Amino acid sequence: MSARHFLSLKDCTPQELVGLIRRGIELKDLRNRGVLFEPLKNRVLGMIFEKASTRTRLSFEAGMIQLGGQAIFLSPRDTQLGRGEPIGDAAIVMSRMLDAVMIRTFAHSTLTEFAANSRVPVINGLSDDLHPCQLLADMQTFHEQRGSIKGKTVAWIGDGNNMCNSYIEAAEQFDFQLRVACPEGYEPNPGFLANAGDRVQILRDPREAVAGAHLVSTDVWASMGQEEEIAERAKLFAPYQVNCALLDAAAADVLFLHCLPAHRGEEISTDLLDDPRSAAWDQAENRLHAQKALLEFLVEPAYHHA
Repeated sequence: MSARHFLSLKDCTPQELVGLIRRGIELKDLRNRGVLFEPLKNRVLGMIFEKASTRTRLSFEAGMIQLGGQAIFLSPRDTQLGRGEPIGDAAIVMSRMLDAVMIRTFAHSTLTEFAANSRVPVINGLSDDLHPCQLLADMQTFHEQRGSIKGKTVAWIGDGNNMCNSYIEAAEQFDFQLRVACPEGYEPNPGFLANAGDRVQILRDPREAVAGAHLVSTDVWASMGQEEEIAERAKLFAPYQVNCALLDAAAADVLFLHCLPAHRGEEISTDLLDDPRSAAWDQAENRLHAQKALLEFLVEPAYHHA
């Protein structure tokens, strides 16, 4: 099983990641110029969704079509996976029919087990641990608008969730400093923190975290599956709202990102996405371009060497 997977940013070298970002920018330019580019003709991506999705589904499905291939949407309700077929068995069978598989799931172990039994590339479309495809889009957005992120300071404000964990891995792979401001008890996964060492700092005060920061990012206070905690979290996280005044405390050329969907009036002020420092709409669009670069990178070599 020598297929190349993308379950985490650590599955690529820093050089490969920078290459993917640059390629995403090139593919975006090709699309904007209306150039037809179909390196994945007759290739098929299977997409397994255990969680709801807008941007991930749209970007992978549209991306495969634009690259000349096809994508098949699989929900656990409609497949044997939802009825308890072992993940490994499903992986063996599906990977004999498909050219790549993208999975959005709860337990990260679902991904690792599927990948271990798959003969084609497996892509993490989000797990409870990580959201690496979103980070590709975030890094592409920063690169387009501000240049290299190497050596810069990034602030993550709010919950130490899967997005935060991926920002920690990004700090290592893209070589920037990360400050995480979160309430006590909502820190990111200690394993990710330990790997990152002194690259990441945990703070309680969001103003301290954003001081001089070149990029500020946040996410919803309650992720999918945590709906019953919303009221309790809303109280705890209220001081962590990102608003225009908080951005004023960051670097003069700060960029604000949000992976969306956003809850205006909660983790961000109602006007923040309209602030000229926010690039959330470009960031959302870049999911398409960054993932097309990823699909080309993972699927095309497998096709040539088959």
